[in-house]
Amino acid sequence: MKIRKNLPDILAELKINDEFKENIVTWQTIDEKPAQLVPMPEDLHPVLRKALESRGIEQLYSHQRSAYDQILEGRSIVAVTPTASGKTLCYNLPVLQTILANPSARALYMFPTKALAQDQKSEINEIIQAAGADINSYTYDGDTPANIRQKVRKAGHVVITNPDMLHSAILPHHTKWVSLFENLKFVVIDELHTYRGVFGSHVANVIRRLKRICRYYGSNPVFICTSATIANPLELAQTLTEETMSLIDNNGSPSGRKHFLFYNPPIVNKPLNIRRSATLEVRKIAGELLKNKIQTIVFARSRVRVEIILTYLQELVENQLGAKSIMGYRGGYLPTERRKIEKGLRSGEIYGVVSTNALELGVDIGALQVCIMTGYPGTISSAWQQAGRAGRRHGEALVIMVASSSPLDQYIIQNPDYFFNKSPETARINPDNLIILIDHMKCAAYELPFKAGEQFGKVETEELLEYLTEERVLYRNGEKWYWMNDSFPAHNISLRSASQENVIIVDQSDVANVKVIGEMDRFSAMTLLHDEAIYLHQGIQFQVEKLDWDEKKAFVREVDVDYFTDANLAVQLKVLEEDKLQTMDDAEIGFGDVSVRAMATIFKKIKFETHENIGSGPIHLPEEELHTSAAWISLNKPLADMGHERLEQGLVGAAHALNHIAPLFVMADPQDIHVIPQVKADHNEKPTIFFYDRYPGGIGLSEKIHSGMSEVFAETKKMIDRCPCHSGCPSCIGADTVGETAKQDTLKIIHSFLKPSDLDKEVQ
Repeated sequence: MKIRKNLPDILAELKINDEFKENIVTWQTIDEKPAQLVPMPEDLHPVLRKALESRGIEQLYSHQRSAYDQILEGRSIVAVTPTASGKTLCYNLPVLQTILANPSARALYMFPTKALAQDQKSEINEIIQAAGADINSYTYDGDTPANIRQKVRKAGHVVITNPDMLHSAILPHHTKWVSLFENLKFVVIDELHTYRGVFGSHVANVIRRLKRICRYYGSNPVFICTSATIANPLELAQTLTEETMSLIDNNGSPSGRKHFLFYNPPIVNKPLNIRRSATLEVRKIAGELLKNKIQTIVFARSRVRVEIILTYLQELVENQLGAKSIMGYRGGYLPTERRKIEKGLRSGEIYGVVSTNALELGVDIGALQVCIMTGYPGTISSAWQQAGRAGRRHGEALVIMVASSSPLDQYIIQNPDYFFNKSPETARINPDNLIILIDHMKCAAYELPFKAGEQFGKVETEELLEYLTEERVLYRNGEKWYWMNDSFPAHNISLRSASQENVIIVDQSDVANVKVIGEMDRFSAMTLLHDEAIYLHQGIQFQVEKLDWDEKKAFVREVDVDYFTDANLAVQLKVLEEDKLQTMDDAEIGFGDVSVRAMATIFKKIKFETHENIGSGPIHLPEEELHTSAAWISLNKPLADMGHERLEQGLVGAAHALNHIAPLFVMADPQDIHVIPQVKADHNEKPTIFFYDRYPGGIGLSEKIHSGMSEVFAETKKMIDRCPCHSGCPSCIGADTVGETAKQDTLKIIHSFLKPSDLDKEVQ
């Protein structure tokens, strides 16, 4: 009979196993940390104290007590502590304490996902039941049955919802929610770091509308935000809520010892620097752990990848453990199935789970011992969230990040200092983006008429109200502006896009159940929804069968292929207005408004993992124009020894590499920011690289790049330098740059853009 190994045995084995050891780039050990406990508040209601004691909680962590004290003093707070540090009690305790003292008090909880809302509802209900208190907490989302909705509106002490539901179902119908809005004492915004970019900019305006309705009903709630670690939690919370906040980051929760490993699969094609598939390496590593019944979570970036890894692992351990001991977890599973998996993980019946980032947020799944990431999740804070799923509270834990061949993965895995020592990314939002702002002012006018002199958040409204009146959206009567349309504005406004004229995505995989599964702004649709494009929705692959540009509809069907598509965009960019310009000896850096005229020309099919080009086809779409903001950097001195062709190739290679590094610095989805090179820019006739926001009006990403340009270039240079390929490959400067000198030309151009002082810093 085979002897089963425990985690310390496996860790000891990994350190001496040559095959594994030679692929380990970094082995970082983070020491355990004891809990910092403080006494319960003296004024805590006896039934709450009893309920907590029945769950084994006799003292609070220092951050929980700080939150409780500040909230009950009427201050809005943002609590920033690691995963599994008991953030839930930071808001549940003061909320329940207030409702017990004043049964008419109400609280609104907002979570970014339904799964998280359900999990938190269970959490608060367990405390309420243990306390024997007469407090009602309900979720209000798309799954809430119609017969229960009225009860939630009338009798819900704690209403748990998501931003989309607040935007389209609660605020427009506030007259049905009078008891909530008249008595609203607390608004809880969990997972604050998810509200960034376009989505965060929309949600900030939803909160402006919420506060406006609260004022109308005479309430002034305290805002309680909780967040994973980001560089600017206080700034983000204050911009999102337009409230003065207190930062609580004195984390008192304990944590066990954690081993964090960076694993780079072996190279299988040296000239192209192509590595063995990350998926196959994950199968090998996870299989070994699961055979020894070590509870493991594997994260993958898409649903398709989740299903592939799950199938591999179930086949691998079926005879020893049974296929049901390893489960998948992703969007698209029914709620009952998800609850069953969560329960199985907590009880230890399930040894392994393969998940998309659906389990990254705070759903309670107990104490797993190992976390394996298939590729870098996209941001440092996401990676730490996923790592936090292993070794919760006590005991040793192992985290392994297995890199793919992509430039971003290779950069992270070869720069451990960047990952471990740099503070996580800055989350940016721009609530005053004109297109987003106007949309929400329409919604706000539908909810309540605007009065003369009224501000919307911190924005003066008079000019915008006049504009909407001229457009015959509002009409003015005396000192008030009223909504004059029969239609209902919130229904036509998506919180996840900045453009009004969106392309609707129609899934016709099942003829009996044709349904709309999403929408996308027109500019992005050109490259992501053209005929034959592979569109990923919640990780499922769909092929676009037809894009009806005039009707703004893309018809898609589910497929399972081993490639993704990438479209070439012929872009003409013109600077309309220079807002900032900084000139140095070798380069000049600018920021301002630009017009981007773009035409999708051809698309390529690119194989997963190896990033090889395996086919292409034409795209037939009209030209589109986008007005947005951009940062740019231009060369002041010509590169005399480099001809036109090599200069162009070097700029294309630099833009490809920068396209992967820039999103890291602005904590954005790679789709949100675009990098394009110009051999001779229109406005200054110099070789220039532009970074522009992919949304009308811009959302602040290129402005952030403008202020950190030298750092972005220094890190990009480091990534290309460290790539072991000879003349450029898909893992550094892309497959479009060919020729013996492609890599050195790219490095020379990046070197020219960097100021000497930055290079000095980089060499140290």
